Amino acid sequence: MTPIDKAMAGFVSRRAALFGGMALGLPAIAGLPASALAQSSVVDITRARTDPIPIAIPDFAGQGEGQRVGRDIARVVANNLKNSGLFRPVERAAFIQTAEAAAAVPRFQDWRVIGAQALVTGRVDSGGDRARVEFRLWDVLPEQQIQGTAFTANAANWRKIAHLISDVIYERLLGEKGYFDTQVVYVAETGPRDRRTRRLAIMDQDGENHRFLTDGSSAALTPRFHPNARQIAFMSYARGEPRVFLFSLDGGRPEPLGNFAGMTLSPRFSPDGRSVVMSATRGNDANIYVVDLGSRRERQLTSGGGLDVSPCFSPDGTQIVFNSDRGGDQQLYVMGADGGGIRRISFGRGRYATPVWSPRGDLIAFTRISGGQFAIGVMRPDGSGERILTEGWGMEGPTFAPNGRVLMFFRETPARDARGGGYSSRLASIDIAGFNERQIVTPTDASDPAWSPLLS
Repeated sequence: MTPIDKAMAGFVSRRAALFGGMALGLPAIAGLPASALAQSSVVDITRARTDPIPIAIPDFAGQGEGQRVGRDIARVVANNLKNSGLFRPVERAAFIQTAEAAAAVPRFQDWRVIGAQALVTGRVDSGGDRARVEFRLWDVLPEQQIQGTAFTANAANWRKIAHLISDVIYERLLGEKGYFDTQVVYVAETGPRDRRTRRLAIMDQDGENHRFLTDGSSAALTPRFHPNARQIAFMSYARGEPRVFLFSLDGGRPEPLGNFAGMTLSPRFSPDGRSVVMSATRGNDANIYVVDLGSRRERQLTSGGGLDVSPCFSPDGTQIVFNSDRGGDQQLYVMGADGGGIRRISFGRGRYATPVWSPRGDLIAFTRISGGQFAIGVMRPDGSGERILTEGWGMEGPTFAPNGRVLMFFRETPARDARGGGYSSRLASIDIAGFNERQIVTPTDASDPAWSPLLS
């Protein structure tokens, strides 16, 4: 049972407990001469799932510190593309041409013979605390340059440059926006199951640049990014009972969203960033409210008995999905942003929770609990086309990458060496087609992930 479950179960015993409730210093980015993107250079993603694109990524050339940075950038780019499941970086041991020579003039026959279809070359010129990084993306078979771009930035931001390069490669070869220049905020968990310490943590999407945001003195849950990626809404027990707080990543302390009666929980920002939709308790029920961030005035959207929680706006801001037990069992519902036209969309076996709308607007992800099994799945906004992506002993909390192509969630597994029902909780990601599931490494147990928008 999650902490939100416990809070709601304590609040109302007559119902079953709810489940789950470049800014690169001073950047200068210039396009280098590049041929037009040939149609043959775009690979269909369905094909890439079964036949990942073979891509060669030698170290970026450079001298002194530039050589080290160039090596690190190339490795981050290769890891990003490999982890997407849609690219297959060619083994470095197979490379024939040196990185320095390839950065000057690629010898395409040397890359064709080792099976590379795409080639990435680059150079880093580093002086003091500034670095200029240029890279080129080549289509090996027709010997064409697809993309050329240069970045000038603080040398300490080399990892961000690597993520931006990864995004460019992803988009030029697959025809969709990438998702590598992003962050993930989540709940870091430590301690025994009955006395868990839960604090907010944030990291790059690949697990690097990790830091804790709160000290764990009071439990923090369900963090969600503002559209500007600089503010987080979350639920905290800082004042004794669950309340929604706002936290700025630019500094300061968490502040309560407002002084509202009862508990407030499961917040999410509106797509325009001007309001927060959340659940709040009044009497024996929990209903959906919208709070204007300028005036802090609340507006009630649902009523009429039941526990309405976990609201999430559609990307155009016109609709809200939420889960509710108003029909006697926990299911998913969609309504207009004004609270009108409520309709149920989940009709499969089991209970449904933690809905989240895809940034593309085409899917809603959810957690389903049926027969003691948990599952992460997706359906269309009208409830059709339900697909289960992965299932197991315990999992919940899906969140979409900003391109809508990948989901992150958390998976619980029983701990072998724990007593009294111990478990571990880890983040995982999976493609929306249900392939390439992999664990995201974090320093502690982890839950409640939320993916940021693109940072640049």
